[in-house]
Amino acid sequence: MKIKVIITGATGMVGEGVLLHCLANADVAEVLIVNRKHYDRQHPKLKELLVPDFMDLTKVTDQLTGYDACFFCAGVTSVGKKEPEYTHLTYDITLNFAETVAGLNPDLVFTYVSGSHTDSTEQRSTMWARVKGRTENALFKLPYKSAYAFRPGIMKPVDGQQSLNGVYRWFMWLYPVVNFLSPKSTLTLHEVGQAMINCVVKGYPKQVLEIGDIRAAAKV
Repeated sequence: MKIKVIITGATGMVGEGVLLHCLANADVAEVLIVNRKHYDRQHPKLKELLVPDFMDLTKVTDQLTGYDACFFCAGVTSVGKKEPEYTHLTYDITLNFAETVAGLNPDLVFTYVSGSHTDSTEQRSTMWARVKGRTENALFKLPYKSAYAFRPGIMKPVDGQQSLNGVYRWFMWLYPVVNFLSPKSTLTLHEVGQAMINCVVKGYPKQVLEIGDIRAAAKV
């Protein structure tokens, strides 16, 4: 089974890493990246759809049809944002995109990149964790074939990534140390990408995948 995949967030670290893994994976026949700004890469499998406003998809629905999976890797930091703004950027935009692709592709598998320590109860004091938890819970109610929330921790980029900020580039020299001291807190973006593909092709028994689950799903 070769799959056709939609990826959001390809101009960010997680989305770009997942994209590069998908382009190199034989199980993936086609990748459509949906971005607000152009991502400069050419590949026979790769298509790009520029969408200035993810809250207005009415003009591009025909280009979002015919896919087996959506890997929603887009996201923003909560630093400097009040809860209403962060909720709009994290919950409203994600749900609008998810509802659209669910309606267009009833057999779609949707994977949402959340984060370690996301709050499924939506009750804890940490604002970003509540909002992410609310987003996960809402996504699980949509009419997909299946839906998964990925909660990765510290991630090692894929070779050749462009979308790494200066702080992360500086931090990468510490990754082997962190991986040695705390291997249960780390993943590679190859593992994240492979786990997403395997969830589509083979399925996984849990909807919420913590770090250990992502690693296990990558090996299925």
